[in-house]
Amino acid sequence: MFITLLAATFVISFVVSTIVVLLFAKPLDKILDRIISEQISRAWAKYLKFAIYVTGISSGVRIWDLEKYITRPQFKGSEIVELTTERWVLEVYRTIIGTLQGIAWMLLVFFVFALVAYVIVRAFEMKNKIV
Repeated sequence: MFITLLAATFVISFVVSTIVVLLFAKPLDKILDRIISEQISRAWAKYLKFAIYVTGISSGVRIWDLEKYITRPQFKGSEIVELTTERWVLEVYRTIIGTLQGIAWMLLVFFVFALVAYVIVRAFEMKNKIV
């Protein structure tokens, strides 16, 4: 049952990450095209999409939390947590939220740096326009 849960959380994280990649593909491409040259922006866009997958899956599949289903607690008389239907629903919910939360933080950092880069690019454009 644990292996099934592990596989399910991986698949759910992958699907959620794919949806985010599809939703943000055009905005990411446009931002990168605006900030850096077109040839290198394609490579950066691919890397950023890869980073979304890595961040989403690693945030959604929480191995250290799933260990409670196979590892006996150290307390005397404690039992291994049983995988019930309610636990499955909770783990699926945690997986979706964890995936989205990890990706949101990653994209926030990217967009902050992209905004700073955009301001710098605009400043140079204005300076060149005046001169």
